[in-house]
Amino acid sequence: MNGTGPDSDATDRGLPVNWELARRTAARLVPAGPPVSRPDAEELVGRLRSDAAVAEGHVRTVTGLGAGLALLPADVVDRPAWAAAAVDGMAALTAGARLPRTPKLARSVTGTTAGLQVGTVLAYLGGRVLGQYDPFGGADGNGRLLLVAPNVHAAQRALDVPAVDFGLWVCLHEATHRLQFTAVPWLRDYFAREIGRFLSISDTAGGSLLQRLPEALRGLRDARGDSLALVELLQGPEQRAVLDRLLALTTLLEGHADHVMDAAGPDVVPSVATIRSRFTVRRRGGGLFDRLLRVLLGVEAKVKQYAVGSAFTKTVVDEIGMDGFNRVWSAPETLPTRAELAEPQAWLRRVG
Repeated sequence: MNGTGPDSDATDRGLPVNWELARRTAARLVPAGPPVSRPDAEELVGRLRSDAAVAEGHVRTVTGLGAGLALLPADVVDRPAWAAAAVDGMAALTAGARLPRTPKLARSVTGTTAGLQVGTVLAYLGGRVLGQYDPFGGADGNGRLLLVAPNVHAAQRALDVPAVDFGLWVCLHEATHRLQFTAVPWLRDYFAREIGRFLSISDTAGGSLLQRLPEALRGLRDARGDSLALVELLQGPEQRAVLDRLLALTTLLEGHADHVMDAAGPDVVPSVATIRSRFTVRRRGGGLFDRLLRVLLGVEAKVKQYAVGSAFTKTVVDEIGMDGFNRVWSAPETLPTRAELAEPQAWLRRVG
């Protein structure tokens, strides 16, 4: 993963992660799915594939985005296949990062450690993720929508909601993510560029991570253990500015998808109110060990993103309609900042 070109003598390209080790680790550690008969499994897989196309049609009606685009299929996978796809997507997304050159041995040791860590994290998430749109996945690298059948089945049984409704509801969320990236031409490259910029920034201006750790831990006391706050405190000023933009974007994407999946309404998903109320409790739930892992992995921060982004979307749509809300997709400059997400009226004043 060494760099090429005029700066190759000074930088390495891509994160120092042994991605193959990450893949093997995730495959070994990911828990088995719930027991289900072959006929039931085949019925669920077929229904989810159909639901993905149906869901995107509803999403286009709600959002006004995507007219004329082809309706693409979804891949229904098991837990190990999702983890393998996640490894491929992460490797592709971070391949362009330009990092300071490190000795080959040190990079190898770091890559092994990171590979084990990434694989372990993905094994944990592989038992929970219902679906995912990876804008950098697929054989051609142009995007792939994945639905994790055993997790959809397990969640539907745990929530005790209609299987037909729940599968379509999940597909509405993931189809919204796919439409965000396929209907907004600049979004995919913007996201990749910001990720690459964040990973490539040297932290010398803000001091090394170890130098900033005592300050970060002091700040964490005020943040009451918020894992996202710790991540931010460990960044230098330049990294923090890029992180702010990335967090604002992902909060918007997640909240917008949450809003759309509910806005499709009871005509599409008759039990939507019940599903939403029970699913919200599930997001907060879990035993002590599970909740600790969620904090360490930043999942708790992601749950907060859903709430903030959904509230922003609802406020703006209520104020100026979905066509007005769609101004967020005009250009990177019209995306809301993190401050504006918490105060939608500020975004409305700025964008006009």
